Amino acid sequence: MFINLIGDYGNGDPAFAEVMQRLSQKLPEAQIHCLSVPPFSTLATGFWIAQLGLNPGVPKRLIYHNCAPRQDNPEARTDNEGEGLTYVKLPNEVIIVGVLAGYTLSFIKQEALQINSVRVSRGGSQFRSRDVFPQAAAAIVSGDYSLLGEEITPSQIPDPPTDRIAWIDGYGNIKTTIPASNVDLPLSTKVVVRVGDAVSDAIYSDGSFRVPEGTLAFAPGSSGWQTKNGQKVTWMELFLRGGNAWERFGKPKVNQRVTYSGRS
Repeated sequence: MFINLIGDYGNGDPAFAEVMQRLSQKLPEAQIHCLSVPPFSTLATGFWIAQLGLNPGVPKRLIYHNCAPRQDNPEARTDNEGEGLTYVKLPNEVIIVGVLAGYTLSFIKQEALQINSVRVSRGGSQFRSRDVFPQAAAAIVSGDYSLLGEEITPSQIPDPPTDRIAWIDGYGNIKTTIPASNVDLPLSTKVVVRVGDAVSDAIYSDGSFRVPEGTLAFAPGSSGWQTKNGQKVTWMELFLRGGNAWERFGKPKVNQRVTYSGRS
């Protein structure tokens, strides 16, 4: 069993070690790999669930995710109650178990063969991904589906926004949620891109390296997947060749709005 553990605990946070320890207790043969997303960023969580889940990998995979801002109810919480646990099965047999909050399932909702609630406590601990959820995830991947509850339809899950920062990679490239299929511009068109309050000229390209050194490219990036209907999904990226696009735009955060306009 290969497990991608996605959480908003923070890079190097011991919380990852604690959750890995509990998952390993229930699934001792599992190989667990961790991915840290920004605090409360259900958008980044959902983006990486889709990127990892819908692309090729080993046959038996679990994506175990936890990003639970507890924003579904602004009132005071009883017993640390938060958003509920869900189960998702993808066409490639990948299993996803984690909290349905914000955009966590937005990118895969149309691709899933099945989405169900999981009948476990929504409270009981401030650290539910360690204390409550691992045993449910282990039971499900071991073939015990007795905890599955009601079906969740795609209409109950919000659509992903199409104008946000989804991720900033280690090179400062800005991955967006702008679908490449939505961009209808001639190649090499000059565009003006705004990220938050920062503005920069860029060149629309069909590949990031098809621009000169020092030029900001607005191009289809390396992230994307194929839908169950065979359609290729690709996301636009901001790439400063020989530099750092994230720094050019003033070091924006994930979820910040991105807009663009062509100009002659």
